[in-house]
Amino acid sequence: MLSEAMLACSGVINRMGTIVNGTTVSDYHDGESQRQISVHASLMHTAWQRKKFNFIDTPGYLDFISEGLGALRVGDFALVVIHANRGVEVGTEKVWAYSTHYGIPKMIVINAVDKENANFDSVLEQARKRFGDQVFPMTLPVNPGAGFNQVLDVLRTEVVTYKTDGTGHYEEVSATGAWAEKVKHLHQELIEHIAESDDGLLQKFFDQGGLSEEEMRSGIHAAVQRQAFIPLFCTAAESNIGVARLMDFIAKFGSSPVDREKVKALDSDDAEVDIALSDPDPALYVFKTISESQFGELSYFRLYSGSVKVGMDLYNSSRNSTERIGQVFVLNGKTRTAVGSLSAGDIGAVVKLKDTHTGNTLCDPKRIVSLAKVIYPKPNIHAALRLNTKGEEDKIANGLAMLHEEDPTFLYHVDSELHQTVISGQGELHLQVISERLKRRYKVNFDLVAPKIPYRETIKAKAESKYRHKKQTGGAGQFAEVWMRVEPKPRNTDVEFTESLTGQNVDRAFVPSVEKGVKSACAEGVVAGYRVVDLKIDFYDGKMHPVDSKDIAFQIAGKHAFKDAFLKARPCLLEPICTIEVQVPDECMGNVMGDLSSRRGKILGIDSAYGFQILKAHVPQMELYHYSTTLRSLTGGRGIHSEDFSHYEDMPRELEQKIIAEHKKPVEQE
Repeated sequence: MLSEAMLACSGVINRMGTIVNGTTVSDYHDGESQRQISVHASLMHTAWQRKKFNFIDTPGYLDFISEGLGALRVGDFALVVIHANRGVEVGTEKVWAYSTHYGIPKMIVINAVDKENANFDSVLEQARKRFGDQVFPMTLPVNPGAGFNQVLDVLRTEVVTYKTDGTGHYEEVSATGAWAEKVKHLHQELIEHIAESDDGLLQKFFDQGGLSEEEMRSGIHAAVQRQAFIPLFCTAAESNIGVARLMDFIAKFGSSPVDREKVKALDSDDAEVDIALSDPDPALYVFKTISESQFGELSYFRLYSGSVKVGMDLYNSSRNSTERIGQVFVLNGKTRTAVGSLSAGDIGAVVKLKDTHTGNTLCDPKRIVSLAKVIYPKPNIHAALRLNTKGEEDKIANGLAMLHEEDPTFLYHVDSELHQTVISGQGELHLQVISERLKRRYKVNFDLVAPKIPYRETIKAKAESKYRHKKQTGGAGQFAEVWMRVEPKPRNTDVEFTESLTGQNVDRAFVPSVEKGVKSACAEGVVAGYRVVDLKIDFYDGKMHPVDSKDIAFQIAGKHAFKDAFLKARPCLLEPICTIEVQVPDECMGNVMGDLSSRRGKILGIDSAYGFQILKAHVPQMELYHYSTTLRSLTGGRGIHSEDFSHYEDMPRELEQKIIAEHKKPVEQE
């Protein structure tokens, strides 16, 4: 809604749309209007005070963090929006940390100050606690809550009264009484922030006992760039209140491409080089790819040097291929305006590139460079696809590949061991939205089910067996006898096959046949259908027949001898254990730890950062299905986690028996 209000203020749109009606400029995709939330980053642009604004509206849900990361990678500054009722959330923390990582300044907007129970002062205090005392209010609400329409402008020492018709028009009068006193104190505080950001201004501040209005204003831009202070504004975007003053500040004191005139890149020899805004050779970074029915594939990009013109050839240094630039657009949501060229610092989109993906660099073939890519967070939730219609495998594969191109935090893989296609994402909502998009766009039919767990089978004791395979039919017979020993090996040492044959009982030519039979049994599993690991097999003797012994006979005998020995050697199941890192608010620690304990979790350690507790634990993979959903429920949406495979451990006996029984069920039914 803040984006919508900015477009209305500047006259790009005559009337503001609403989220409820699905009529906003930035949320124009089916899934967005249906769910009434942002799912995609949307490009918009406008002009204000003879400055061009490029802005990218990004989703607030952490499930769609990839959209925000792409935008932050190419942005000049981050405008971090906090809801006046909900305050600083986990997503706010994440976006703040990523903005800091990319070295761009932040500004804060506390929006929805017109809502019931909006508490501006409390949220301001919370923001200062989380992000530092340099968070400084440039505007304050005079009458917050229902009917909010007055703002105190600290810089101009004025009370601004907005019309409530959504036009953004306002009248201003000098602050008086208590508000004048408040502004005086804030003005002094602002002067100190600005003086501290610049040695010259600091000297003047001490020499003169303060700064003149002109000196203070001249220092604001540099102070924002250095984050000596972090400007904070109050708005009610739905009624377009406070937005015009925010835009005034951005136009006068905000960041532009000039503030980061040079960016680092790697040349063709992987040596670090500078890409300057003034360089004539074009270099651009593709930060988002999206496929749309009426336009095909669009690549959103930021141009760091040179210019991009329709019809020019650029080199894709990530894919080692050449691309012809077709139509170039500037966007306002789904409204595309074709342009002949774009210059350094600008943002736009190009249509139908043949082999360019998110994170790729396009550059002049005479000066090959690669700009730094976004590093995306790992998935924390997984589901398997169960097809309802046969023959749709190819459509599913093509769809999954395209959706991964659009959203790099969405991953998928075909698990050949478990015979499942597993999709992974940033949360349950993320997987739901991806699934809906896959069904709608590619006309496929499937359900999401729990992924199978890759258990392992091994043994706890030594054992041996002798197995004779003998088959007599009308033609040639089959004969092989294999004597075998098995013994456990340390964890993570896999399967070792050896032979210690002596004498002439078995021709050594049959050793590979026995090994092939053993490996087949190890891949299929013996007790529950899972891969066998961590044991040593010794083929130490046997018998053969001069006519009937052959490769297939020794394969069969080897396989059965191994299975017999395995079943005598106290077989057991191993389960995969994950290391998880959970970030939770202090007050939720008890509930989260109790829940982890119920999942057989073992706490490894607890740290704290940003007012959150960070808990590390080992948890069996079988206990983590939809854990991210439970965690959000336990923490009011403020808890997040990451998970990585750690190791395999012995499974509790009662669970092991359950898994083995489930494996035997279909066999018994047949």
